Amino acid sequence: MSKSALLKSSLAKKYWMAATGLFLCVFLLGHLAGNLQLFAGGEEGQLQFNAYAKFMTTNPAVKILSYLTYFSILFHAIDGVFLTRANMKARPKGYAYSRPSANSHWTSRNMGILGTIVLVFIVVHMSNFWYEMHWGEIGVDAAGNKDLHTVVMAAFTDPSIGIVYTIGYVLAMLAVGFHLFHGVKSAFSSIGLKTPKTEQAIKVAGYAFAIIIPALFASIPIYIYATQ
Repeated sequence: MSKSALLKSSLAKKYWMAATGLFLCVFLLGHLAGNLQLFAGGEEGQLQFNAYAKFMTTNPAVKILSYLTYFSILFHAIDGVFLTRANMKARPKGYAYSRPSANSHWTSRNMGILGTIVLVFIVVHMSNFWYEMHWGEIGVDAAGNKDLHTVVMAAFTDPSIGIVYTIGYVLAMLAVGFHLFHGVKSAFSSIGLKTPKTEQAIKVAGYAFAIIIPALFASIPIYIYATQ
């Protein structure tokens, strides 16, 4: 186990990265559950989604979890950059001829690139929606809640950039899926839950999570763009 760029103890690195990674997986599930409300049509769907958005930005417990999420993302991103640079410097000159594909999966060798794509997506995503929800000048719905629903719909159906947002979102979810392929299995292995008896179950669950969750996220902008 290589040492963390931010944590000097490889043992601390092992458990902290696993814990933050699994926490982010839980966050994805919660975020997906809320976003799936965008499939609901009409004013009822609008009110439902806006009520969810208000809860996610005002509930004290959710705020604490949100700050933990932000910290987890930053830790993953910054530590990943330093680790990638350290690993590149440590590689022997003949590495290119050692056929790494025979010993490791493509996703495990490109976690830094995939993570960078995901990070860029998160920054753009938060600037377009999270920032607007907190500080943007947006309207309110019939219940008096900030109308984030209309902001989301407008982003993916805009005549000039709607298709760009939609394609970008789908490509980002593809990167998330590949990132999860390796990350979920590694997290369970790091905390000691991967054994000969559980290895196959963890592998199947990891693949299922890495396919189903990003696919459901990607289906939302596709649906909005195609139906509005």
